[in-house]
Amino acid sequence: MTVGTYAELASVFAALSDETRWEILTELGRADQSASSLATRLPVSRQAIAKHLNALQACGLVESVKVGREIRYRALGAELNKTARTLERIGAEWDRRLAAIKQIAESMEE
Repeated sequence: MTVGTYAELASVFAALSDETRWEILTELGRADQSASSLATRLPVSRQAIAKHLNALQACGLVESVKVGREIRYRALGAELNKTARTLERIGAEWDRRLAAIKQIAESMEE
């Protein structure tokens, strides 16, 4: 994994560390919505929603789409899938290391 990939992963985790952003992603998972529409569904101002959307867009979790005169946002599952695959690779590497340590420990007991 490259340093850029770690930075991207950290950016996604930073964005996802906020409960409101999770709620926004959940809402956008149901349908594309504008910031105003999200503000009617969540206990957050439209201005706060816009800031959260900017943070989610900066790390690639959402994109904006112009529909007529309105800007709507949609969740992008590709970045979440990429994050999940990266975590799976990290987990697999740890599993491999732990298995090697176990094998060494067991051979020392014999």
